[in-house]
Amino acid sequence: MRRLLPALLAVLSITWATGAATAEPDFEYVALGDSSAAGPLIPQQDAEDPGCLRSTRNWPAALSERIGARLTDMTCSGAVTENLAEPQATVRGTHEPQADALSPSTDLVTLTIGGNDVGFVDLARSCVNVLPAPVGTSCRDELTANGRDELAERIDAYAAEFDAALDLVSARAPEARIVVVGYGTYIRPGGCYPDQPIWGRDADYLQGGLHRLNEVFARAADEHGVEFVDIAPPSVGHDACAPARDRWFEGVAATGPVAPLHPNADGMAAIGRIVADRL
Repeated sequence: MRRLLPALLAVLSITWATGAATAEPDFEYVALGDSSAAGPLIPQQDAEDPGCLRSTRNWPAALSERIGARLTDMTCSGAVTENLAEPQATVRGTHEPQADALSPSTDLVTLTIGGNDVGFVDLARSCVNVLPAPVGTSCRDELTANGRDELAERIDAYAAEFDAALDLVSARAPEARIVVVGYGTYIRPGGCYPDQPIWGRDADYLQGGLHRLNEVFARAADEHGVEFVDIAPPSVGHDACAPARDRWFEGVAATGPVAPLHPNADGMAAIGRIVADRL
């Protein structure tokens, strides 16, 4: 035992030293994206960058905590794809280009963007009908008149811009694992009128547009050799029609401290878990 003791102490000292050296995260994670990742109005809002309406409990924060990464959160409410490379005007000044945070030392990048480029929030607001059909106007009928589908055309046209965004991210962070995170299931088939004041055919049209946009993300990710995390399937049953205890996404009238038509705090935590499990 006297001969073994020095060896045992040496092994323990190496173990303790290794643990101390890795206690501080050195895995650099940069989150890019719009309000669906930023978390507007969810407490606590980032006081250092109030113009972006970014929560310190958004899903990038939940993800970084689960994987032990050092997070640089560049997500910003209202962001469009050009704000990856260009400054963004916010309610309180100007937010620097999001991709400026990327570098060759970046280990992980998540990206959720495109909804504002194709106008999803404005479209959802235009689909609100306080009174049941046929009183009012169907947004689906308006956007699919004359044999065209205006939303589908917008999404398909956006694909080239998203391709360019992935090229930019890859060039700025050449060693990073790049993960595109899509949009969730915000409303169930047929909707839940009048709990959510959107007619059933319009609810299906809106969610169908989100699925189409997710397909753009999936194709682009595959072509660029990056990853796509589809949160739509695991969020089924957690849409704006779900009971409050099960709801991850708010409808046109939010029921808590969160912006309408966005993930709530439970949704942010859930998305963080989903992406972490994929990683």
